[in-house]
Amino acid sequence: MATRVKDVARRSTKKYVEEALYRRLFRKGSTPQAVREEVDGFLDSRKRAFKWEVGVCVRRMRRNALYRPALKLSEVMARRGMNPTVSDQAICLDLVAKSRGIAAAEKYFLDLPETSKTHLTYGALLNSYCKELMTEKAESLMEKMKELNFAFTAMSFNSLMTMYTKVNQPEKVPSIIQDMKADDVLPDVFTYNVWMRALAALKDIPGVERVIEEMKRDGRVAPDWTTYSNLASIYVDAGLFEKAEAALKELEKRNTSNDVEAYQFLITLYGRTQNLVEVHRVWRSLKRNNPRMANMSYLNMIQVLANLKDLPAAEACFKEWEAQHIHPPKTNAKDPTEDKTSTADPESSSNLPNNQSGKTAQNLQPKHPKYDIRVANAMIKAYITEGMLDKAVAVKKRAKMGGGRLNAKTWEIFMEHYLRTGDLKMAHWCADRAMKKGHSSGRIWVPPPAVTETLMSYFEENKDVDGAEQYVGALKKVQKDVGVPVFEPLVRTYAAAGKKFPGMRQRLKIENVEVGEETAQLLDAICADQ
Repeated sequence: MATRVKDVARRSTKKYVEEALYRRLFRKGSTPQAVREEVDGFLDSRKRAFKWEVGVCVRRMRRNALYRPALKLSEVMARRGMNPTVSDQAICLDLVAKSRGIAAAEKYFLDLPETSKTHLTYGALLNSYCKELMTEKAESLMEKMKELNFAFTAMSFNSLMTMYTKVNQPEKVPSIIQDMKADDVLPDVFTYNVWMRALAALKDIPGVERVIEEMKRDGRVAPDWTTYSNLASIYVDAGLFEKAEAALKELEKRNTSNDVEAYQFLITLYGRTQNLVEVHRVWRSLKRNNPRMANMSYLNMIQVLANLKDLPAAEACFKEWEAQHIHPPKTNAKDPTEDKTSTADPESSSNLPNNQSGKTAQNLQPKHPKYDIRVANAMIKAYITEGMLDKAVAVKKRAKMGGGRLNAKTWEIFMEHYLRTGDLKMAHWCADRAMKKGHSSGRIWVPPPAVTETLMSYFEENKDVDGAEQYVGALKKVQKDVGVPVFEPLVRTYAAAGKKFPGMRQRLKIENVEVGEETAQLLDAICADQ
């Protein structure tokens, strides 16, 4: 890798991109919009990059669920003469499935040259079927792979077993394990983990423990920390807290590399056993062994503390995170949490005079642009859960002033609060904000059907045609077919308000919506002028 980095430093900037492609594509963060813009900019520049750089970027985007920009980069570079390996084609097939659907992935596979149809591309297609829970196609393809002697790694069997656990057929997993043994396919850690999960779903805790013992006896695959996190989770689900904590001790022993993810599992699972003392002990150990704490660690800890009702500790954790990521405000800056209007309107920071809000924003500049709004959302939810709306609004305002970009989840949390308290006007406003934020960021947010039903009933009861139309308009931007559950109450709202809409029948026809008999009768009055 060091040699590759030197090659990047020495290459011509006339033909090649000026910096390492990875740095170029992720220089504005890893949000879908930011990465998409950088990928488009790089491709439009017609600059070159080394093949290994492209591979690194595609894999990173794939890990971050940025499937469309990853696929675009892969396809355009291939068209420009960057010959893909079979491994690249397997990754591309996976991206096609996730971006364009299974039918497109099948066509991609069929169009591959025969030399590229190896265990890698077959395995990628099988995994796509399993992800989409297409049992018949997955089973048929697995049989084909066995005929071609391509089913010689644990990965294909793991995909199949994971699918069966998701479609509530865990009883099929033990027979797959027997097939693996008969074909002398070496299981890996994931194999044992999914096997244990399947037995747990069958309420066979002794069977789970036999798997662990078999794993130890086999000796070819050593249990690692993921094995014991899986075992502890199974015990917690079964209410066996003492056994769960014994498994967590084993997990901790095996985390010799101080893996941050292992610490997060420890904190989460100790939290589920209600052991607050151990949660704090593991947190101190995590901070001691990983001085540069990741956002995700703070997010996880705040959520666990909130679930354990230790709000003071959650507040202290959040303030510690803020201190690491945001410059403290200047002494002459107005603290937005002191704005008393926050109890009425979660967006009330916009009520500040322009000159005042501008100064406040300038005095709360972040150290870097990667303010993780998820951490603030966790604290907002903790406050909301405890009925502390003022404090939740204050955190939202500080996040916004500190450089955080409020997202759909932020507004969803407030929406859920207002739904619970019966303030449906504010619930509607927050739902509208959530849809707009999701749409603008590329992470579409659609209100749950129950929320839509509640809000449409609210509009009908209040004869609020304008509010109903505003909600339907916003919903259609994020959901292709809104259907009968939306248009029937919309028609009833027009009828209740005594408003005419001569084009309503034509509108329903365009939307391919057939309303019920009662609603159809209301159309006669609404469309009377037609």
